[in-house]
Amino acid sequence: MQWLMNFRLLRGILKSFHGFHPAPQRLCRRFLSGPGDPSWNDYVRPKEFNFASDVVDYWAQMEMEGKRGPNPALWWVNNQGDELKWSFREITELTCRTANVLTQTCGLQEGDYLALILPRVPEWWLVAIGCIRTGIIFMPGTIQMTTKDILYRLQVSKAKGIVTTDTLAPVVDSLASEYPGLKTKLLVSDQSCKGWLDFRSLIKSASPDHVCIKSKTLDPMAVFFTSGTSGLPKMTKHSHGLALRSVLPSCRKFLKLKTSDVFWCPSDTGWIMSMVGSLLEPWTAGSTVFVHHLTQFDPKDMIQTLFKYPITYFLAAPSVFRMILQQNPTSLRFPTLEHCCTGGEALLPEEQEQWRKQTGILLYQAYGQSETGVTCGIFRGMKIKPGSMGKAIPPFDIQIIDDKGNILPPDTEGNLGIRIKPVKPLGLFMCYENDPVKTAEVECGDFYNTGDRATIDAEGYFFFLGRADDVINASGYRIGPSEVENALAEHPAVAESAVVRSPDPIRGEVVKAFIVLTPKFLSHDRDQLTKELQQHVKSVTAPYKYPRKVEFVPELPKTITGKIKRSELRKKEFGQM
Repeated sequence: MQWLMNFRLLRGILKSFHGFHPAPQRLCRRFLSGPGDPSWNDYVRPKEFNFASDVVDYWAQMEMEGKRGPNPALWWVNNQGDELKWSFREITELTCRTANVLTQTCGLQEGDYLALILPRVPEWWLVAIGCIRTGIIFMPGTIQMTTKDILYRLQVSKAKGIVTTDTLAPVVDSLASEYPGLKTKLLVSDQSCKGWLDFRSLIKSASPDHVCIKSKTLDPMAVFFTSGTSGLPKMTKHSHGLALRSVLPSCRKFLKLKTSDVFWCPSDTGWIMSMVGSLLEPWTAGSTVFVHHLTQFDPKDMIQTLFKYPITYFLAAPSVFRMILQQNPTSLRFPTLEHCCTGGEALLPEEQEQWRKQTGILLYQAYGQSETGVTCGIFRGMKIKPGSMGKAIPPFDIQIIDDKGNILPPDTEGNLGIRIKPVKPLGLFMCYENDPVKTAEVECGDFYNTGDRATIDAEGYFFFLGRADDVINASGYRIGPSEVENALAEHPAVAESAVVRSPDPIRGEVVKAFIVLTPKFLSHDRDQLTKELQQHVKSVTAPYKYPRKVEFVPELPKTITGKIKRSELRKKEFGQM
């Protein structure tokens, strides 16, 4: 393929270049020297930090000094048999070139916004790090966005530039009259488009000499758009502190990554999970980021990948693990896999146990949001409590609070809150850009209110109940959807379920379950099966939680990351669609 040849040419450029002499800052040497170093802790707040110079260039220097093994920094493959491996030294070279393309060729400046809408191609990593080097604020977005989605993001951010593919280039061009503010358009493709700059050609001719900005830790770095479950998506603005948090001791102890690890996180590049799991966490540890460019999700491909490549660490949404298990393969004993972690939605205890039985590997949980990155989780080696998303990861102080910000006692349902006063912790979002009202709304006393309902036990383990707007109030009883979904999952007829509130003239709201059946039960009588499932829920949990309404569906509506769109199901129930 032509584009792969372009990358080989780039590698040839790197091999012929001898002027690379990175000078990592003392800050980096102190942070990455090891968690036993007494000079750093979870609450350190250096004035300056830049992931490109303090982490990427550090590991490039370690490679030059022979202090890092031969594993690549980025290992990219696709289903066509193409493969690409880059070292940290090559990543440094190419991102310096990218930085020069963005600033010298495109004329972008520190503080400008750049929309980054690419699939899992190597250029995504080059542009992200190139932006960090220059202080350009990048906004990752999924390639599955509609024309309306793209226009909204360009308008609300006042973006000066965009990087995307030939598929979306015509869509962007069609928006020129509605948003004329784009100063530059970069194309990642083997094809050419009129009015677009060829990123691959430009990077080959760009200078490899670039001086990274001295970014302050609290300077803006990236923007992630929320899912927009209520209202339009919000611009969640993050500082360089998000990247610095991956360097802090507790985050490093959470995953316990090594330079020899091969880390695979198949999350879509438009979401913060990809930023944290496919860039910040593994590269902070000097690990290999493994990328499989799957054009569409296929659990069979993922199983084959885990068998074929020496992947040691797998981080994915619960739906990924669920769909792998549903393939009923003869064997899931992956030869090199050592650790698995999941987050982004509730994980059923039954699925957790099934994964352990079939793979021999424990499945750890983590929790986070676009606003927070990873906030709590089961530390590697820590005791797993079924259904728990773990403990708080410093520097986050997480509590269960009421609607006024008062801390609630253990085993009491409340809002999951992160302490922001007297000092906002590193890694928490700066604000909802251009929306001070929404920013103020999530402040609750001394806490940031995540909008998620949860409990905490006496040992500090958190248990997720659902989004605040997901909780069902039926005749005065408050019911979390995950409680009912967990109960339904124990029945062999249920492949998947989503539980929402549904209007009722007597009770106000009742529990309704949308259920996807397993193949063996597709031919069963639906009325009889409904009664059987209702009785099953009554027998395994409090009877008042059973679904008074049941609807069987061929599939559940999901986001591109695999999360169930409960908001869509709620709107259907309340006649808002």
